[in-house]
Amino acid sequence: MKYMMLVYLDEKAWGKLTEAEQKSAMEECAPHMKELVAKGKFLGGAPLHPTTTASTIRVREGKRLVTDGPFAETREQLGGYGLIDAKDHEEAIEIAAGFVGSGQWSTIEVRPIVEFPPA
Repeated sequence: MKYMMLVYLDEKAWGKLTEAEQKSAMEECAPHMKELVAKGKFLGGAPLHPTTTASTIRVREGKRLVTDGPFAETREQLGGYGLIDAKDHEEAIEIAAGFVGSGQWSTIEVRPIVEFPPA
């Protein structure tokens, strides 16, 4: 079964880190990532640019409305995503936990993906 990992972080706090500190935090996940790739469990993913680059699009009464930034104001912002293959929800949680590292910079939401049959 496929699961989406949504990675949240406080991008203001993250932005205050030096490039070396950010790299070090990201490298905590490297061994876990290599193992998942080797097992075919990691299907894709990437970090996202800051929310200052985001646009939110809605259509209301036939008119397109575009707003700068994310839709919701929150303490943590969506900072990246990953797509994984896990046998069940417990394995998906175990996989996601390996990406949290020391736990000081991110929170991960894990959700199963609805898979539609091919058209």
